[in-house]
Amino acid sequence: MSYQLVWFKRDLRCEDHAALTKAAQLGPVRCIYIQEPKLWDQPDVALQHFEFIKESLQDLDADLRQRGGQVEIHVGEVPDVLTKIWQQNPFEGIHSHEETGNQFTYARDEQVAAWCESHNINWIEYPQFGVLRGLKNRNLWHAGWQKHMEAPQHELSHISFWKAPLADNKTLNTSPYQLTPAMMEAPKHLLHNPPHRQRGGRKIALTTFKSFLEQRSAWYRGGISSPLSAPDACSRLSVYMTYGCISIREVVQATNEELLQMPPHASRQKSGLVAFMSRLYWHCHFIQKLESEPDIEWQNMHRGYDGLREEEFNQEYFAALKEARTGWPMVDACVVMLRETGWLNFRMRAMLVSTAAYPLWLHWRPVGEWLATQFLDYEPGIHWSQLQMQSGTTGINVTRVYNPIKQAQDHDEKGYFVRKWLPYMRQVPDAWIFEPWKMTADMHNTIGLELSKKIPTPIVDLTTATKTSKDRLYERRNLSEVRAGKKSVVEKHASRASNSNRRSPKAQTVDSKDQLKFEF
Repeated sequence: MSYQLVWFKRDLRCEDHAALTKAAQLGPVRCIYIQEPKLWDQPDVALQHFEFIKESLQDLDADLRQRGGQVEIHVGEVPDVLTKIWQQNPFEGIHSHEETGNQFTYARDEQVAAWCESHNINWIEYPQFGVLRGLKNRNLWHAGWQKHMEAPQHELSHISFWKAPLADNKTLNTSPYQLTPAMMEAPKHLLHNPPHRQRGGRKIALTTFKSFLEQRSAWYRGGISSPLSAPDACSRLSVYMTYGCISIREVVQATNEELLQMPPHASRQKSGLVAFMSRLYWHCHFIQKLESEPDIEWQNMHRGYDGLREEEFNQEYFAALKEARTGWPMVDACVVMLRETGWLNFRMRAMLVSTAAYPLWLHWRPVGEWLATQFLDYEPGIHWSQLQMQSGTTGINVTRVYNPIKQAQDHDEKGYFVRKWLPYMRQVPDAWIFEPWKMTADMHNTIGLELSKKIPTPIVDLTTATKTSKDRLYERRNLSEVRAGKKSVVEKHASRASNSNRRSPKAQTVDSKDQLKFEF
């Protein structure tokens, strides 16, 4: 019996799922997920990503079983798995979402396209976000985003599933490499699975979204900057959109509906949801950058900045950053929170990258690989665009340098956050909580000499190192050839949303100078 193959990747749901819905309209479907060994060898993945996907697949499988089907887990490289499936039971076509992933998935998709061509198989990919594949003119992007978000959601009204043919009229002719989600085993080499990370699956995604729409959105404005309030004030949907447990169109349309129904007295909540909508827009804006230029995962967006930091990478500074011993309490506390939870609010993420890029003068690529393993919601398009933006290598953004002492004073005035994640700081008085190295000898004696030895001192002088790095960046930026190269970057990547005639009446956007407030 002929059938359509639905290949799930980072689209782990049934609702508003274009590939599944369109395939079902053509006949029986067979749903697969492929655990790719080489994908899990990449430097930007971690055990937490694998476990989150496994949890989400279990939810997806339960949903499909209620409809009479299942999701099969196959282990191997994609062309090899497709060959085995094809040899056993040929299929008519492959359906999947368009993935803007890392360089590995980009190269893998080219291999899959070649496989399909050699087997005369039609592979249809469907947009997952408001990202336009093959976009030639950035001026057209906003209208495309709006069209995607306003389109009706895909409804899976009827679906029939492919059934494996019987062997000897007794057992199903199944393959030994076909598994269920519960049987998935993580590669032995994978590390880092934070004990307090978010769990995967559509059920939790919907519960999280509901609590944000109905309650937590009231704290969004004014609450997303501080690492103390952000865990509740932020929507916490980023990871569920990253792995497709919920579609961004579902979120946009439900938020718009909530805004329309909101009573006049709910001004604080309404303000929060309007701000949230602007972040949903920027979510796709940044992913479009990687879709349009995959090389920005590896090379500077503006090539005039090549060689700025690459040859001076200080491994000792990098180790201090990763091990939460830079000596700046706010930085170290953020690293510990990230290590324990897999999440950090955007302003603190920006501060970490800024600290790495300026006082520590670290190139963004190794820092980005490490942070990718730490962020449960790692989304390549957003991640690498932001790494370059914060490091000053885009050539089109204002230099943003976050002072970790000022950030602490602004967003953790009493030091609650620092003390929560750095136990050795709990006896340090408020006056010295963000600059403990300035304590006098008498103060050392007051808190105990043994304790003071546990407090790391800054690995560089913040003021001097920051000034030196900014001077070097500005010197490069002022070169005539660097200024001349800015135009091409603007044409390919700069936002056009600040033009009033392109601003969405429903999903309002922030000005380009406020792009770094992008947050979920």
